[in-house]
Amino acid sequence: MPPAPVRPTLAFMLRHPARCIALGFGSGLAPKAPGTFGTLWAWAVFCIIAPWMSDLGWALLIGGGTLVGWWACTVTARQLNTPDPSAVVWDEVLAFWLILWLIAPAGFAGQLVAFGLFRFFDAVKRGPVGWADRLFKTERGAEIGWAQGFGILFDDFVAAGCTLAVIALYRALLG
Repeated sequence: MPPAPVRPTLAFMLRHPARCIALGFGSGLAPKAPGTFGTLWAWAVFCIIAPWMSDLGWALLIGGGTLVGWWACTVTARQLNTPDPSAVVWDEVLAFWLILWLIAPAGFAGQLVAFGLFRFFDAVKRGPVGWADRLFKTERGAEIGWAQGFGILFDDFVAAGCTLAVIALYRALLG
């Protein structure tokens, strides 16, 4: 019989750095819609640090964050005994930072539209996002390996790509 899933708490998160990262520094502990809270946290952090970030800075943050996140998401999923725990929101954080960086200098309305599109694609998981979500899935109780940790990140990057494609199409049609 597989071990029972662990419910993440603040104390659980604070006992390991991988958990702090994977759980979006607490934003993933929201009792409902943790992915939305993780995306909102990413948006807030983006707004705070964007004035000091260059394109190279964003590329390094997102690239490095992906490598560190792969480790953090894998470790945390293993410790939660769940292949893709909803409390793990680092995938939303990285994907939304990528979107906001690439649509810059979008104003609040443009960022809000990007937020809505990203949350739609991430939650509904249709088409390419659904394919990406299933690609690395394992059944509950099966060993959680590095592929599953990568899969946690991958479907959100695909959702980011879908979001960016819709925004690019809209911009192309406007002019």
